This record gives sequence, structure tokens and C-alpha cells, in this order.
Amino acid sequence: MDEVARAAGIGRATLHRHFAGRDALVRALEEMGIREFEVAFDNARLGEGTAVEALRRLVAESEPNAQLLAFLVTENQLFEGDQVHEGWARLDARVSALFRRGQEEGTIRIDLSPAWLTEALYGLIGTCAWAVMDGRVAAKDFQYMIIELLLGGARRSVEK
Repeated sequence: MDEVARAAGIGRATLHRHFAGRDALVRALEEMGIREFEVAFDNARLGEGTAVEALRRLVAESEPNAQLLAFLVTENQLFEGDQVHEGWARLDARVSALFRRGQEEGTIRIDLSPAWLTEALYGLIGTCAWAVMDGRVAAKDFQYMIIELLLGGARRSVEK
């Protein structure tokens, strides 16, 4: 909490007036993150065009908040117990439906479940955000790297 207060340019007492502790701060960030990602999902127009086109838009719309997603997906307390925010279920359902539509269109592999593809997408967005923050990946490559790995896999295709 001391580091957060310093980064925000406020005193620790001021921070504690707003958030009783780290858990309260993380829960507030979760609320904000869910709202931000619902807006990104809306802006991505997931029902328009092909599923792959919608997926590309979703990654692009998620990029501005990727660091927040990276933080939130590493906060285990958000996903344990009976207190899991229903907002995550709404987001998961929307992304899973997108992957399911892609499977029905024949553009997304059917041997991987929509639930797994959803988790993989979140993981790739979060991991790429960390890599950009650490300077291991160029920010301009964020969308390309996620889409190419998610849709193309890591296996190198060998021409015969």
C-alpha cells in the first residue's frame, strides 16, 4: 500500500481513507477492469463480421487495458471461493461465444474448447502486456503477436 500511495502521489492515510487495505484496492481495480473490458468488448462489435475479424478487434480494443488485465489475472483471491465477481462470467461467456461461432464458421479449431481458448486469450493478453512493460516485446507488436500465436500456434509449418 505504501508503494501505491507513493505512485499515486498521495499519503498512505489518504489511500486508507479510500481503501481499507490491499484486498479492498484489488476489488476496486477488479470492478474497474470488468467495466473497462465490457466497454472494450462492446467496441469490438463481437457480433459483426467473421469471428476472426471480431477477435482481431477484441485484441485491439483490449490493448489499452492489457496491463490491468495482466494484474487482475494474477490475483488469485479474485478467482477463489464463493465471491467470484459475476462480471468475469459475463466476459467469459462473450468470448466463449465468439470462439464457438468461429468453430461453427470453420475458422477456429474444434479440438480446443471455447473455454480453453478464452483462457488462452486472457493469458496471451496478460503475458504480452508484461513483456511490453519489461521491454522484451515492442508495443507495436502487441496485437500481431497475440493473434498470430492464438490462431496460428507455435508450430512451424514445413512445406513439403
